[in-house]
Amino acid sequence: MAKATTCREAIQKWEEENGKPAKEQTEMILSFRWPPIDKMDNGLSLLSKVEKLSLSTNMIEKISGLDSLKNLRIISLGRNYIKTFSGLEVVGGHLEELWISYNLIEKIKGVNAFKALKVLYMGNNLVKDWSELSRLQEIPNLEELMFINNPICENLDNESWRTQVIRRLPKLKKLDGVPIV
Repeated sequence: MAKATTCREAIQKWEEENGKPAKEQTEMILSFRWPPIDKMDNGLSLLSKVEKLSLSTNMIEKISGLDSLKNLRIISLGRNYIKTFSGLEVVGGHLEELWISYNLIEKIKGVNAFKALKVLYMGNNLVKDWSELSRLQEIPNLEELMFINNPICENLDNESWRTQVIRRLPKLKKLDGVPIV
């Protein structure tokens, strides 16, 4: 396989393709890179104005390099090889939406740092224990949760699943794309 793309290289390629300076952008899509990005690195510091960042469909295993992204509100990390939320705590005070479906997350640790998070899409991961799902109670502003196709869902019909989740997370307004009434 070809050598992986660094974040700095992906950003430079984006600038070449779009004819704009990345440092001025509020939205940056670095998804579907070939060769794929395998590490989030300090190259992301070039994106100081970014509010929405997509790094989906790469080969990222570990979240890092977000320290300087003080304006980041939405991050998409779906379809990677991420196993933990570690590395997101540095944006936890202002991150409003986290899209992290289709990864390898089994344990939900460190979510208490997500003070501003309203939307969490983490379907198709590896969460199998109710104690892990209950950790989402630590996110004070969580309103929307996508959690389908985690092992925890397997032996429940839709109504039972929704009842169990809503009981644990009574502040939710939407679960798995369906409003809670």
